[in-house]
Amino acid sequence: MKVLVTGAAGFIGFHVCQRLALSNQCEVLGVDNLNDYASLELKRARLVELEKLAGFRFVRADFADASAFAGLHGHFGPDYVVHLGAQTGVRYSLENPAAYVHSNLDGFASVLEAARRRPPKHLVFASSSSVYGANARVPFREDDDAGPPLSFYAATKKANEAMAYSYAHSFGLNLTGLRFFTVYGPWGRPDMTPLLFARAIRDGQPVRLFNHGRYQRDFTYIDDIVDGVLKVLLHPFAASPADPPPEKSGPPWRLFNIGHNRPVEMALFVRMLESQLGRPAQVEMLPPVATEMPATCADLTRIHAAVGYQPKVTLEEGLRRFVDWFRGYQGGH
Repeated sequence: MKVLVTGAAGFIGFHVCQRLALSNQCEVLGVDNLNDYASLELKRARLVELEKLAGFRFVRADFADASAFAGLHGHFGPDYVVHLGAQTGVRYSLENPAAYVHSNLDGFASVLEAARRRPPKHLVFASSSSVYGANARVPFREDDDAGPPLSFYAATKKANEAMAYSYAHSFGLNLTGLRFFTVYGPWGRPDMTPLLFARAIRDGQPVRLFNHGRYQRDFTYIDDIVDGVLKVLLHPFAASPADPPPEKSGPPWRLFNIGHNRPVEMALFVRMLESQLGRPAQVEMLPPVATEMPATCADLTRIHAAVGYQPKVTLEEGLRRFVDWFRGYQGGH
């Protein structure tokens, strides 16, 4: 089968492409514009690993270029699409909102329109736990009224969900959104907490803990995330004979949390990372940040019922694997 993956040089995109290509059952086309947000060096290193795989091909392109992406999508003719490309980062959205409009709004509209012209069997796209606003109750449930988003990044992801629903409703596209909770592991994003903190501890630099280390995050290991993405991808919405007719059951659209369901305080996370690295951290305690949620925790009831998703990797084991990679790859970086 043919699978098109946007954001192929990114953290989650790299791992999804790798798993698909290694299955020897897929022809994988990875698309990425290789912008310089985060680390271009790390993106290129990920691609070096992917290009060793016979089932993987890469095209450097901006999916927000609607004409170019429509041509690429139409020529490849994917059976499935995994749209992971996006401008990420909560705090950076305060500095450069135009980048989020370009990639997350214009870009997603381009991806949806290409899918409308040549529908795949299923399109899975990345949303974020950031869409849960100030009113969200822990654990976060997909159908809760979470209130308005706290950052512009979260606002664009909330908009993506609405855009996808409209295309499912208007054109019958089979679409599923995944609200990712804090993902970590080997080849992780350099602007995310695990790599930022590991580098700081290694280099004897301060580890900055906002809200005095009391923020809680639902860390989810990358292998569990990839398992969930692929289970969802290969099991699109399908009405059973017992379901009501489409005009009453709604469009072929779903929205799932995908996380671990065991949040940990950031102060404890740092202590666990210290233990794995064998070095103490120089901790700098700071006040809360307006764009940050006090806690994140995924209710997994819906995704477990739909595809049997159940995370398996504990934080202790996941950090051990992450640190093993960090010592090898990051030792000279």
